[in-house]
Amino acid sequence: MSEPHSHSHLWPGVPLALGSAALFGATPPLSKLLLYGVNPFMLAGLLYLGAGLGLALYRLLRGRQARAGEAQLTAGDIPWLAQAIGMGGIIAPVLLMFGLSLSTASSSALLLNLEGLATMAIAWLVYRENVDRRLLFGAFAILAGAVLLSWQGEGIAFNRGALLVAGACVAWGIDNNFTRRISATDPVVIAMLKGLVAGVVNVGLALAGGASLPSASIVMATAAVGFFGIGVSLVMFIVALRHLGTARTGAYYSLAPFIGALLAIAILGDAVTLKLVVAGLLMGAGLWLHLSERHEHEHDHEELEHEHSHVHDEHHQHHHDGPVSEPHSHWHRHAPMRHRHPHYPDLHHRHGHG
Repeated sequence: MSEPHSHSHLWPGVPLALGSAALFGATPPLSKLLLYGVNPFMLAGLLYLGAGLGLALYRLLRGRQARAGEAQLTAGDIPWLAQAIGMGGIIAPVLLMFGLSLSTASSSALLLNLEGLATMAIAWLVYRENVDRRLLFGAFAILAGAVLLSWQGEGIAFNRGALLVAGACVAWGIDNNFTRRISATDPVVIAMLKGLVAGVVNVGLALAGGASLPSASIVMATAAVGFFGIGVSLVMFIVALRHLGTARTGAYYSLAPFIGALLAIAILGDAVTLKLVVAGLLMGAGLWLHLSERHEHEHDHEELEHEHSHVHDEHHQHHHDGPVSEPHSHWHRHAPMRHRHPHYPDLHHRHGHG
């Protein structure tokens, strides 16, 4: 049985993932404007605190309306959230800080691209998200472009510093995959908690290392950049995880360095180089391969009960006692069904492939 879809399978996951990458990519050039006279670790902590506190304020202002539209964290979600925050908000930043102190800047910049590779590899190999040659070629074209952008004419020095930076990237890759496990719940709450924990950890480490707080104007400007570049970006990333799965979201997110480089040209007056053009071509080819993907086959939906934000589409056919607004969230049941349509490994399409 085949049923019509009211919108493209690209919507809204792909725009959300690209929007997330754009906001995060804008953070480095904007942060560079704020970095003069500010300890880098302090700046990182203030960015994350700005994300966490800004989302907390947004959540407070929306109140019941926010809770009605999204599934809330349950006791079963807490272990996954704690592991995600521990990996991405505590272990990864600490490993990165020590790694940077023992490695060159050029080597570290190259190694940081391992986060995208780690995210995709864990999703494909551990969680068995479906992948084909088109997706592999597209992902590696995007990653090759990111590596080229980071290349400063020097190789990677394989020392303790490099291992620590690589470990940080693996920790962030694990964080992204753990976050997918709870992506059906309120993304604002997840991003808020991540921002607050990572912010407190980084600011605490900066203060312990002898750094001091910058002026109030710098703190406010940094908080604003952090709210959009990390907080809003992370919310969009989490919602994209619902619709695309981890591997594809991670691939789109790897476009962030290129977006950052373009903004550096516009904001900081950086030169347009051959390296940037070639990296752009590689990333553009990878993006086209992903956007032109059409994964479609006959598939079964087993009976399922869960809670998440949804509208009444072909996967959500149930009744309510009285009128409701959409999207809304409540515990609901999916009856078994079989049909054919283009899809990604979203909340309802995490089936195996022979």
